[in-house]
Amino acid sequence: MKQVNTVETIGLDTARTLIDAARREAETRETRMNIAVVSHEGHLIAFEKMDGAWLASIDIAIDKAFTAVSLQTETAGLAEATQPGGSLYGLNTTNDGRLVVFGGGIPLMRDGTVVGAIGVSGSSVENDVAVAQAGADAFSPGGRDR
Repeated sequence: MKQVNTVETIGLDTARTLIDAARREAETRETRMNIAVVSHEGHLIAFEKMDGAWLASIDIAIDKAFTAVSLQTETAGLAEATQPGGSLYGLNTTNDGRLVVFGGGIPLMRDGTVVGAIGVSGSSVENDVAVAQAGADAFSPGGRDR
């Protein structure tokens, strides 16, 4: 029998766990968020729009997760380098404008490999980052998805 290699990613149960943790943090901060979890390829696995969250932030949350997984970095770390004169200036104009260069997107790592990402949008950058971090903190690096 031929051996098949598989790539590890985030499953739906895990994505829902991360969204639940992020939602709880948003509620603690008394804000309404859009929360997205994507696979290692940047495809949407799960999404939640909290009641009252901004419609404009739906795509931003999804794109923050896409940015975090595709660049394998937190979106908050991109802000300075993408300013005029920065080494990555103009980055946000690539990929059909999908790259978001401010906080709220965090890659999810397992054994040194990016296996997905969470993206959050709907409030200040500070709140977006904190809510995304709460979701990322619920990710269990040693755990297995079903």
